[in-house]
Amino acid sequence: MKAYPWPALLLILFIAACGEREPDLQPLGTDDVILAFGDSLTYGSGASPEYAYPAVLQKLSGHSVINAGVPGEVSEEGLRRLPQLLEKHHPALVILTHGGNDLLRKLPPEGIRQNLVSMIELIRQHQAQVVLVAVPRPSVLLSPDPLYEAVAESQRVPLEKNSLSTILRSHKTKSDTIHPNEKGYAMLAEAVYLLLKDRQAL
Repeated sequence: MKAYPWPALLLILFIAACGEREPDLQPLGTDDVILAFGDSLTYGSGASPEYAYPAVLQKLSGHSVINAGVPGEVSEEGLRRLPQLLEKHHPALVILTHGGNDLLRKLPPEGIRQNLVSMIELIRQHQAQVVLVAVPRPSVLLSPDPLYEAVAESQRVPLEKNSLSTILRSHKTKSDTIHPNEKGYAMLAEAVYLLLKDRQAL
């Protein structure tokens, strides 16, 4: 067996470790509950309740998915509302889609970031996992606001980055300038479902 000097051996071990992707989420149990938490994008504004993305995700995943969306809510209000929902439903996984109203009102990005981080910390304190969904920055050419990727990286949570931006760029998949229609919510549910499968939660 070839002998390697210690620096070279450590480098080889580091490269090997980086090549092994660990699952980002733990598999959900059969009876585990998913909490979809957010504002009107979670509530399903622009479509009938049965077409909101949590309802569609429930059919796709086979898990109970609680729709905890409140239209018009900003992230500071969401942060205050979240603890009672965690206590009530004891979810194993929370899909966090928040901050869109903050962006529309041009509230300070640092405040949005801190509220999202605080929500993630609360969720983890309740022994639940988190998936973050990026909301697009209001502009002519919609794209995910960079603060979501920054939060996902700093908190090491899976991010569904592009779906909402893609959906809201097309007249075929939105009911107005800021909300999907039935087809758009179905696309969002499918994207979240595929992410959960890819990260081994399902």
